[in-house]
Amino acid sequence: MPNIVQCGKLQEHQAMAECGRNALSVLEAARSRYESLQISDDVFGESGDDSSDNPFYSTSGDSNSDNCCLEAGDDQRAGEIVNNQSGGPPGSFSKIQAEEDGWSDTLHDIPVPPYNDTYGPTQRMPATATCMDFFQLFVPDNAIQNMVTQTNMYAKKYQERFGSDEGWRNVTSAEMRAFLGFVTSTSVQRCESVLSIWSSGFFSNSSIALKMSQARFEKILKYFHIVAFRSSHGSQGLYKIQPFLDSLQQSFGYNTFRPSQTQVLHEPLIDEDPVFITTCTERELRKRKKRKFSLWVRQCTSTGFICQIYVHLKEGPGSDGLASLKNKPQLHSMVAKQLCQNLSGRNSIIFTGPTITSLNLFQEFEKQEIYCCGLLSPRKSDCTGLPQSMLMNPERPQQRGQYGSMMKGNTSLISWYNKGHFRFLTNAYSPIKEGVIIKRKSGEIPCPLAVEAFAAHLSYICKYDDKYSKYFIFHKPNKTWQQVFWLTISIAINNAYILYKMSDAYHVKRYSRAQFGERLVRELLDLDVCSPSQ
Repeated sequence: MPNIVQCGKLQEHQAMAECGRNALSVLEAARSRYESLQISDDVFGESGDDSSDNPFYSTSGDSNSDNCCLEAGDDQRAGEIVNNQSGGPPGSFSKIQAEEDGWSDTLHDIPVPPYNDTYGPTQRMPATATCMDFFQLFVPDNAIQNMVTQTNMYAKKYQERFGSDEGWRNVTSAEMRAFLGFVTSTSVQRCESVLSIWSSGFFSNSSIALKMSQARFEKILKYFHIVAFRSSHGSQGLYKIQPFLDSLQQSFGYNTFRPSQTQVLHEPLIDEDPVFITTCTERELRKRKKRKFSLWVRQCTSTGFICQIYVHLKEGPGSDGLASLKNKPQLHSMVAKQLCQNLSGRNSIIFTGPTITSLNLFQEFEKQEIYCCGLLSPRKSDCTGLPQSMLMNPERPQQRGQYGSMMKGNTSLISWYNKGHFRFLTNAYSPIKEGVIIKRKSGEIPCPLAVEAFAAHLSYICKYDDKYSKYFIFHKPNKTWQQVFWLTISIAINNAYILYKMSDAYHVKRYSRAQFGERLVRELLDLDVCSPSQ
């Protein structure tokens, strides 16, 4: 009898070992494909078992990878709406029109655009470089000195008009750096008000509060300016911050960092702290003013480095001609052109969301040797020139992984089924090359290579955004230009950390993102050297 039990246990252990080997092989295959798509390790260096994995390939038990990047609900409903409309989405072609326009079921191979550049920092920082050194790649001393000059000019003019302020004295460069440090500390402490530093409550911070009195900080906050006065030819809504934005754009460019071939255009997570939203009262929510701008970025999908930003004011005049555009796809198409204006001739591959994806835009970009892969929605996208047959859901039920494609020139329109219908438009990936999406419960699901690439790169950006949102500067000013300023400072600090993580300095002191923020605050405040909190 014991022998029978032992044999049974042995067989059970062998079966478990076989399952373990199978699971490991699936994981290794996922990571192999993950690496082949040139997505780097987690840039934030946070602790935890799952910190270095792409969430789309996550193997943790509570993984929600089935819904990480691709949600079919809206597109499924959109397909049903289109089915009920005989004309299809506005601008789409009937079968005969599509054939006459060059769309065909006959597919041909297209090569992936060659890309010989290597991504990463363009200048080598020494191993002794400090957190401040990396930050000043984006916010140098001359930018801080300009803040000093403009703040003092504004204070003088303000007092000439409204009366003298006996408690005011001109701010110095050291005080301005400390001012930036105090406000930046809210991204580390995650406190709603920077004035909490001097309080006796939970968010008080006596270690830095002694550097400046609360009264002096409030005086600088009252008069703080980037541009004190409106110029005769600078009347757009962001004139008070435009010179700083221009300088930041230049520092984010190729002079500092070369992005990888694959990049994404999107709106990063810049909404309120989710903890605050879930705990505050309705009255507090009503008191919050709705954000009057939207921020778009072009972001390297291999590292998370934000290469370019674009701020669009939802109200008021604009110098770029976008204020008059009310149609979302048209507006977002113009934003995409602004973000990609420096990519011509580089063979970059750009991933886009439904409101940007359109045939006309992709064809225009292809002429500039910019290639695209975008998620398409019959409800949200500009479907002009696309065949209606590919935008409608088939009547027969489909199996997961089933897909169909049509081509026009080098552009492919793909309809892929995975618990819902997903449509992709691309001129960067061949429609006849297959990929797989590896999921823990479902195993491998076949898909076109374009779908795999889109899912892998976008899921990495989703993970970046999830961690990026933890390190916002939580200070919430009322003025729009100040909101934009502190948001872009947050982006600059995150970019500085990415450069630090890719430098020799990281191998000397391996700061996490939180420790990097703490250390930067102390260097801005010019406090004594101390080790970061663990």
